[in-house]
Amino acid sequence: MRILMVCLGNICRSPLAEGILRYQLEEKGIFDIEVDSCGFEAYHLNDSPDKRSVEVGLKYGIDIRSQRQRLFKYEDFEKFDKIYVMDSNNYSDIASMALTKNDLKNVDFITNILYPNQNKAVPDPYYGGKDGFEKVYKMLDECCKAIIENFKKGKLIVE
Repeated sequence: MRILMVCLGNICRSPLAEGILRYQLEEKGIFDIEVDSCGFEAYHLNDSPDKRSVEVGLKYGIDIRSQRQRLFKYEDFEKFDKIYVMDSNNYSDIASMALTKNDLKNVDFITNILYPNQNKAVPDPYYGGKDGFEKVYKMLDECCKAIIENFKKGKLIVE
């Protein structure tokens, strides 16, 4: 099983989501899920996550400092079993790269795992303060817990 987390710059939300899910999977002894993250803006290509994402992760025992920003590429549709986006702009960016409807079959908002079909956004904390990163962490933490529960029930892939 391969899961991809996607946000705009791949320095705030998606690397935090990747780190949280990896941490939770390891805690549960689940080692057959690969997790990665990426974005759409090249401003921070190959950079580490935003220091505020790193700080909030470390606060909860999650070290994302070794992650590096990368861009979404068409091959990700084939490589990943599930692609989670953080907001409607991310979904639109992915949809613009899809060549067929089939490419989008496993793309979903990460929040839909908790609030089915509501397409709630995980807010981008980049231009805010540390409290925004804390809020995003808590949202993603809950979503990642639900991803694992659904995986255990065999319900991860939504067709």
